[in-house]
Amino acid sequence: MDMIEEIIILLGISLDVFGAMECQGALVAKIEKKQLAAFSSILAVGQAVFLGIGGYISQLLCKGRIQSQDSFLGQVAAATIFLCLGVRLFLKAWRNEQIVEHREERVNVLGLLKRYIRGSMFTLLTGIALGFLGKRLSVLLLLVAAFTVTATIVGLYTGYRLGYEHKLKAYILGGILLFAGGAEVITQYILC
Repeated sequence: MDMIEEIIILLGISLDVFGAMECQGALVAKIEKKQLAAFSSILAVGQAVFLGIGGYISQLLCKGRIQSQDSFLGQVAAATIFLCLGVRLFLKAWRNEQIVEHREERVNVLGLLKRYIRGSMFTLLTGIALGFLGKRLSVLLLLVAAFTVTATIVGLYTGYRLGYEHKLKAYILGGILLFAGGAEVITQYILC
C-alpha cells in the first residue's frame, strides 16, 4: 500500500467528519471564525491522537511476532476493518437520518464533541489497521490532521450555505473510498 492508498483511506474517514459538520452548519445562525478555528484544531489533534493510539495498539499486538502467519492475520484484519468502516458509512447514507432544522445561535460544541468521540473510535480502528500493515504513521498523522481541518471547515460552511443534504453524498463517497482501500489491501497483501 503506497501513499495514494493511504490518502484514500484517510479521506474516507474524513468524509464522516464532513457529514457531521455539515449537519451542524445547517443549524447555526452565524459561524464564528474563532470558534471554528479552535474546534477544527481540537478535532484535528484528536484525529491524529486516535490514529496514533491505534498504530501503537497494533504495535503492541504484533510485538515479537514476525511470523508470516501472524502478518497474514494482521493483513486480513486490516482489510476487514476498512471494509467494515465502508459498510458503516454506506449504512449511514442509507439511513439518511433527518435533522430538525432549527437555528442555533452558536455551534453546539458539547454535542459535537460527544458525537466526535463516538466517531473517533473508527479512527482508532483505522490506526490499528494501518499498523497491522506496517505503515509508519508520522506522515499520516499530519495528513489526517489536515484532512480533518479541511473537512470541518468545508463541512460547516457547506451546511451553512446549502443545508445538510450533501452528507448523503459524503457518506457514499467515504464508503467507496474505504472499500477501495480494503480491496487494495486484499489484492496487494492477501492475494499475492
